[in-house]
Amino acid sequence: MSRPIIATVSQQALQHNLAIVKQAAPAAKVWSVVKSNAYGHGISRCYTALSESDGFALLNYEEAIQLRESGWQKPLLLLEGFFKAADLALLDGYRLTTSVHSEWQITALANARLSAPLDIYVKVNSGMNRLGFRPDQVPEVWNRLAALDNVGEMTLMTHFARAELSDGVDQPVALMAQAAAGLGSVPARCFANSAATLWHPETHHQWIRPGIILYGVSPSGNWQDIAGTGLKPVMGLHSEIIGIQQLTPGEGVGYGYRYHAASEHKIGIVACGYADGYPRHAPSGTPVAVDGVMTRTLGAVSMDMMMIDLAPCPAAHIGSVVELWGQQVPADDVAQSCGTVGYELLCAVAPRVPFRLL
Repeated sequence: MSRPIIATVSQQALQHNLAIVKQAAPAAKVWSVVKSNAYGHGISRCYTALSESDGFALLNYEEAIQLRESGWQKPLLLLEGFFKAADLALLDGYRLTTSVHSEWQITALANARLSAPLDIYVKVNSGMNRLGFRPDQVPEVWNRLAALDNVGEMTLMTHFARAELSDGVDQPVALMAQAAAGLGSVPARCFANSAATLWHPETHHQWIRPGIILYGVSPSGNWQDIAGTGLKPVMGLHSEIIGIQQLTPGEGVGYGYRYHAASEHKIGIVACGYADGYPRHAPSGTPVAVDGVMTRTLGAVSMDMMMIDLAPCPAAHIGSVVELWGQQVPADDVAQSCGTVGYELLCAVAPRVPFRLL
C-alpha cells in the first residue's frame, strides 16, 4: 500500500462478541445483522467468524447472494423485505426469508409463482413510524398471509426506537402484546435489537437481532455502557505520523486556523483525512493515541491529513503509529466528540483504505 493508513478486522473479537451475545440470550436464536457490508467491516471478512449464528440479517440482495454463493445454507433475512413483485423470483431461487410490511407485498405474494413457500417476518410499527403495519392491523394481516400457499413459517417482528433506555421498550412491548393477542396462539417473535439484547431480556423470545454489539460498539453511543460486558472492538483504524511541525505561540493550524497555539509545542501530521472516512467536522480535542499515548486532534481535518498534539507524547517521531480508533481509542469516544455515533464511523471508512484481517 502506498500510504500507511490501514483498517483491521479482528475475527477473534467477532467470535468472542457473538459468544457474549449468546450468553445474554441463551434461549434465543441469533440473527447476526450484517447490513451495510457488515457495518463497514466487510461481509467477506466477517461471515466465517460469525458462522455460529443461526442466520444473517441484511438488506441487499447482492450481499445475500454473496453469502449463498460462499456456501451459507442457513437462513438469510431481508430486513426491508422485497422492493418490487419481480424480486420474489430471486427470493425463491436463493431461499431468502423476507419481512412483509406493506399491503402491496401481500398482494405480490398472493400472485407470485414460487417453487416453495417463503418464510416471512410480519413487521409491526410499534411506535418508531418507519416500516410496518399498525398493531390493530396485525390480526387481519396475519390471517390473510397465513392463508396464502406461498407463505411458510411466520414470525412477528418489530424494532425499538429507544431500547437503550431503561423504560424504552415498555410501550412498544405492550403494543406488541395487544397485536399478538388477536392471533389466537402465540406466534414466534423477533423483537430484540442490540440494545434490547443487552438490557431487556423480556424481549428476547425466539429470535434476537444483534447488530452493532457484534462489532464491539455501544448501541447507546456511550462506550461506558458496554465496558463491563466483555465486548471487544472489532475494527481498528491506524495510520502514521508523516510530518512534524514546531509551533510558536499564536500560530494557526490547518484550513481556517481553527486552532491557534497558546504555547510552543510540536504537532504531528497524520496520513488520514475525510477522504479516508474520518469525520471532517471532528473538533480539536477529538481523542487519538500515538504509540499508545493518548492525545488529541488539532484544527480542521483536511482531505488527506489531520494534525495532532504531540505535547503529551514527546518521544513521537515520523513513523509513529497513530490509532484513530480501535483497542485504546473507542470508536464511541471519537463519535461522541464529533456529535455522531459509532455506527456512522464504521460504515464510512472509504474504499481507498485497505483492510487487513487479524
